Parts: sequence; structure tokens; C-alpha cells
Amino acid sequence: MEVFIAAFIFFLLAFAGMALGYIVKRKSIQGSCGGLGSLGVEKVCDCPEPCDARKKRLAREAVRQAQLAKNRIL
Repeated sequence: MEVFIAAFIFFLLAFAGMALGYIVKRKSIQGSCGGLGSLGVEKVCDCPEPCDARKKRLAREAVRQAQLAKNRIL
């Protein structure tokens, strides 16, 4: 039981340290290499054409952005 409590405390301290680092730096968490965005890749797959679900999602987002621009006050 002592080992379990010690391991729990260790992980709790590690989690708190990571949370504190995130709060202080105000940066999003990313991989050690910077993620796909640093390589100029916008999507995870390397497909020449997006799938149907992604096309629908992009179309909905375009309609939403158009509505926001149309109803904008300033």
C-alpha cells in the first residue's frame, strides 16, 4: 500500500508541475518536434482530395463564416 501511495503522490506532483508550466507559459501543448503544423502539413492524411465527411464539415464552416460576416455589426 505504501508503494501505491508513493506512486500516486509522484504522479500527482508530475501532473501539477505540467499544469503549472502550461499556466505560466500560456502555450498549447505540442509534440517534441512541433507537430505537423511546423512541417506545413494542414491535415493528418496525405490524401489528394478530402473525404466526404471533411467536405461537409468545411462546407458547414464556410456557411457559418459567411453568416458571421453578413451579420457582423462592425
